[in-house]
Amino acid sequence: MLTFLRGIKLRLLVAVSAGTAIYAFGLHYFVLPNQFMEGGVTGISILLNYVFGLPLFVSTLLLNIPLFIIGWRKLGGSQMFMTIYGTLSLTFFLWLIELLMHQGIIDPFRTDRDLLLAGLYAGVTLGAGLGLVFRFGATTGGADILARIASRGRGWSMGQVILAMDAVIIGLSLIFIPKERVLYTLVVVFIAAKVIDFIQEGAYAAKSFSIITAQGHEMAAVITKQLDRGVTIVPAIGAFSGQDKQMVYCVVGRQEIRRLKLIAQSIDPKAFIVVGEVHDVIGEGFKES
Repeated sequence: MLTFLRGIKLRLLVAVSAGTAIYAFGLHYFVLPNQFMEGGVTGISILLNYVFGLPLFVSTLLLNIPLFIIGWRKLGGSQMFMTIYGTLSLTFFLWLIELLMHQGIIDPFRTDRDLLLAGLYAGVTLGAGLGLVFRFGATTGGADILARIASRGRGWSMGQVILAMDAVIIGLSLIFIPKERVLYTLVVVFIAAKVIDFIQEGAYAAKSFSIITAQGHEMAAVITKQLDRGVTIVPAIGAFSGQDKQMVYCVVGRQEIRRLKLIAQSIDPKAFIVVGEVHDVIGEGFKES
């Protein structure tokens, strides 16, 4: 754990903080004023705000605390640190932006005439914030923690778990907000997903890695332990040098792209890394056939 903390650079924390600030701004500036929704724990927090007037930062923190405890026990401290940091950073910016709005410094974008415009900008803002958070190896907690646990224990993909939770939460919102607002929420979710994919440099939620290295077995062991992903080692020979090498092949989710790059470069700084587009994945940890 201490080794992991030493490896975290200040710029990563700054980038994650910037991402959560953008995401929090989008929630307060576009989503809440126009009665849109979100998925995951954030969606539950929004519902609690609509029904009981509970501040978003309070419910977000309270709902995530038990998930932190479960995640720490099931996933370990090194995997949870950036998730906890991302959630606490989001909580802070939700509080700060709400305070600025109450003081009249920020005037939320509220409209009844052009909800499509509000939905488009909400999706872009939320997607930009989350994309930045994901790109630097963090999350905003909530559904992501449950999805990681479920993908390990049940073999379900993280995408399936998150999609199911989002569908349930957005479906429940039909009881409390008008139907047209829920339909506009689907626009928000779609645009946000596309922006996240754009920032993550890919259209699909997974990437393939082909790593040419002389330390393939050591690298494979670390990837398997830290990312819980399957790895294939293929014998290879350098055409110019004639040296024996290995090609380490692995497919990971978009939130793990940066972590895999760091693992590979830390073990073999001279490794040749190729990141490829993945249009579909069938197998353990992703989509079952």
